[in-house]
Amino acid sequence: MTESELTESEPPGAAGHPAPAVPVGPVPAPGGGPARVPGTGPRPGAVRSRPTPYDARGPREPGPRGRCAEAAVRRYLDRRPEATVVALGEGLGTGFWRLDNGRLTWLTVAPPETAAVRRILLPDGPRRRTVARAAADHGWLDAVPEPRRGVVVTAAGVLMRLPPPEVRALLAACAERFPGGALVFDVLPRRSAALARRCGALAGGRWPAPVRWSLDRAELPRVASAHPGIVAVRELPVPPARLPAASLRRPAAYRHRVPVLRALLPLVCEVRFAGP
Repeated sequence: MTESELTESEPPGAAGHPAPAVPVGPVPAPGGGPARVPGTGPRPGAVRSRPTPYDARGPREPGPRGRCAEAAVRRYLDRRPEATVVALGEGLGTGFWRLDNGRLTWLTVAPPETAAVRRILLPDGPRRRTVARAAADHGWLDAVPEPRRGVVVTAAGVLMRLPPPEVRALLAACAERFPGGALVFDVLPRRSAALARRCGALAGGRWPAPVRWSLDRAELPRVASAHPGIVAVRELPVPPARLPAASLRRPAAYRHRVPVLRALLPLVCEVRFAGP
């Protein structure tokens, strides 16, 4: 993918009873587990099968795209169980508790403000830590321990919000530093990206970040041109949404089967890097 091909994706100018009062701030969990925010989790002493973030139901189940990406990470861990999982822009995500195989290392990369909150609510553990870096700041690559054991990077909602040159630079850096690794990301097709930008403008700039990079399905092979170490690029099949039985009569249940609608759906892609 050439610089000009990437750059053209960037837009111009890119009455009920009152609730009881609760203490403010997180409550540390026993045994080093995730901290509990009062009012959002189980009561102290409640019986639970194992420590889980936020509430007794365990980590929140991701949506279709998230399940697709996590399935790709599981496949990688099946091959390299001691690999490092790098979750770019994960925020307060709880993927570690869903994917932990007892051997992996987990690295969450988040901006400093988000990282500070995550360290309070989800304190670092022996195989899990948070790095206060922006995704485009390649300093986080140095925090990956023993890349030779394998590295799989996830970037849900991250690359599409970077300027195209930064996307290219990030892909190249990962290919250079993580031989035998993989990167899983999602991206909007061009028409959907244009619609997202228009909606963002109508919202008066209240959206967290604009969509700057987009990619149509036919353009997917061009991603490999970012670095010679990229040996495979493919779209991953996204599972259908888990809808209630009553919802199956709604058009949303068939959106993956209608070509026009499918062309507007985000892609989930996997990039593989050359190496052992």
